[in-house]
Amino acid sequence: MVLGFAGLLAAAVIPTVYIEMTTRQHIVTPESAPAVPWGVVFERLETALLLWRNGRVERLLLTGNTDPYHDEIRSMHRYLTKGGVPERAISVDLEGVSTFDSCWRARGVFGVQKAILVTQAFHLPRAVFLARAAGIDAVGVRAGGGRWRAPYVWRELLARPLALVDAWVHPRPPLPAASPLAG
Repeated sequence: MVLGFAGLLAAAVIPTVYIEMTTRQHIVTPESAPAVPWGVVFERLETALLLWRNGRVERLLLTGNTDPYHDEIRSMHRYLTKGGVPERAISVDLEGVSTFDSCWRARGVFGVQKAILVTQAFHLPRAVFLARAAGIDAVGVRAGGGRWRAPYVWRELLARPLALVDAWVHPRPPLPAASPLAG
């Protein structure tokens, strides 16, 4: 029983530490972020807007899940256009149902080769890890909120081992055509 628990704990903690260590050098502040063609936005629009206004990104790729009851992408799109980002500078991926899918689609469907990823602090190392595994020269910018609270700890302890499997074992997903709202 104790050995089983220790094994499960190690299976969660080791991938978490590995991802934290391998992505640490790729996480920057908004002020030190390089100027790149793309910002891939998982969450936190204020930071994405700041990066665009300061000329750190030329285009924003909004990625996430959308369904009839929870359409985060269209809300993100509205917010950014109201904030002054022109339509031509925004692309959307309505099929980014997981961080893994979003990263592979960013590279394969939208042609993202170099990007700044924008998401919450707890999610950022995993997003950077998966983007780099997808062949994107990615750095990440921590956006406000998302401190390590209990639900996030559990989420990441479960998601990070899966991220290693996705990056190293999982077959590369097919790359369907970009969504109709892609710019």
